[in-house]
Amino acid sequence: MEPGICYIKPEYLIGEANGSQQSGANEGESNKRKHEDDADTQNEAGSKRGGKKERKRGQNKNRPVFKDERFSHLCHSLIEGPGGAPCALQNCRYVHDLDAYLAAKGEELGSECYVYATKGHCNRGVTCRFAKSHTDAEGRNIKAPHYNEQTPPTTCNGISAELQVRLRKHDYDFARSKEVIKLAENLRDERKQAKQEKKQEATLKAEQSATETAQEAKQEVPDIEQEVMQDQPTKPIGSAIEDSTSGRDAPRKPVIDFREKLVLSPLTTVGNLPFRRICKEFGADITCGEMACAVPLLKGLGQEWALTKRHESENIFGVQLCGNNPNVITQAAQVLHETARVDYIDLNIGCPIDLIYQQGGGSALMRRTNILELTVRSCAALSNKLPFTVKMRTGIYADKSVAHELLPLVEEWGASAVTLHGRSREQRYTKSANWDYIEQCAAQAKEMPVIGNGDILSYQDYVERRQQAPHVSSVMIGRGALIKPWIFQEIKEQKFWSPTSSQRFELLRRYCNYGLEHWGSDTKGVESTRRFLLEWQSFLYRYIPEDLQQSPPQKINARPQKYRGRDEMETLMSSNNAADWVKLSEMLLGTVPQGFSFVPKHKANAF
Repeated sequence: MEPGICYIKPEYLIGEANGSQQSGANEGESNKRKHEDDADTQNEAGSKRGGKKERKRGQNKNRPVFKDERFSHLCHSLIEGPGGAPCALQNCRYVHDLDAYLAAKGEELGSECYVYATKGHCNRGVTCRFAKSHTDAEGRNIKAPHYNEQTPPTTCNGISAELQVRLRKHDYDFARSKEVIKLAENLRDERKQAKQEKKQEATLKAEQSATETAQEAKQEVPDIEQEVMQDQPTKPIGSAIEDSTSGRDAPRKPVIDFREKLVLSPLTTVGNLPFRRICKEFGADITCGEMACAVPLLKGLGQEWALTKRHESENIFGVQLCGNNPNVITQAAQVLHETARVDYIDLNIGCPIDLIYQQGGGSALMRRTNILELTVRSCAALSNKLPFTVKMRTGIYADKSVAHELLPLVEEWGASAVTLHGRSREQRYTKSANWDYIEQCAAQAKEMPVIGNGDILSYQDYVERRQQAPHVSSVMIGRGALIKPWIFQEIKEQKFWSPTSSQRFELLRRYCNYGLEHWGSDTKGVESTRRFLLEWQSFLYRYIPEDLQQSPPQKINARPQKYRGRDEMETLMSSNNAADWVKLSEMLLGTVPQGFSFVPKHKANAF
């Protein structure tokens, strides 16, 4: 069998009109020719742009963007229906003609509003696309008998109006951040000076000693690093900063146990709150929000703060920060710690996105060790109650791994845990994750938990990786959870679960309900839910039921032969055509708007 291909049982294979796939013994060769034809097509396209082969990686930057037109939204004074207080704003840009708005709103999407059924009140009122289920004869929004205004909200975090004003007016007190940054700089400079003095002293001794051989003189210098380490106080850097700034002398104790956990990876765009709820229901132990950039957070941008929102089911929840300046990152960590409910903060130094990298953030921090040192030391020292973790890759280049050098330093600087993705920035998601290297790095940690990440798509993958890397404390799962979110359940039960197409469709329905609750059940919320559902479907279609495979389990980078499912719905769900994904969304969220088109944010380069 040809590597890189997931072979399907013969009875589920389908041929193609051009004969590029055949049944029986010729299937492997046919797939090989098909891949070669695809490569030729890409080469031809690339030759038009200068003879270079086009690489399908990164993002689709020219994809259509959903426009939020304010003039098409109903004024908030009319949300609850007719008879409310008139709008107090003189220049309000929203719609004030209720009848005209309702006529243009669009068809009802169902007879039951999920938000009203679960909470007893839908705050989208008459704009809800399920409004008939919670409006009276006069068209006014109603509340169910079981509705209780004292019930706390199911989500938290985000940004309040008061905090937004303080951040925008630069009125927030960041004295704590400035203090720990200053002390971290002093500690770093003192350590550098001590190393330099030791080197100078060793060099002087070597020159004065006429009896030492040249080989012995060379061996003096490598020992200097260890001598400096022995001269430093044994107390962790974070504790030293805490002692000097708050007078506390208590040892730093772990707040969260990162060992033997199943961690959901922070996933840009697709790792949203409704998706994390699905993963929690399937057994994920620790979740993390989508990567949030430190600068927009400090500017008080609501769109960035929305990435910090947390559902009540997420019992251990973290926020991942990205930035290129230790002062900015530390200030963002401080304001999150003081104003949001977060259990830990993670620093992303593995992001491969070009824009982030070129600005010195993400994986670029792996080569900016002075900046990284200040960031980790200061953020780890903000509070004994706020664990600070780091997520990294093996390095920037495929042939030059540096994580084994950085990981012990990050532990020394005060990080509570490190997640290591077994690929470099250059590799992105191509090739296989290097778990042998992950084990090599994890073995160098003294007490800090090391979380392994990469290519886990089944419980068998999990067991093999844990055996391959015994020093790894836990496993983080990203794309594997996007393709089959029930992977957490499989790992804990140590057996496959092969859901039927109807069970998978109900999973999509549940996601849509969570999306309508999170983004809103009005037209804007419905289309936001649709867009994120389609982004998720660009990964979900890659799941291949175990009963259809010749040799399960499926490998994450194995491309399947062209096949049909056991029923029409399963075949539709396996399609890699975005038009078919749109059909699925219309079954759940109604007809798409006129002129709607969808292109996934991330290119299909992961096989």
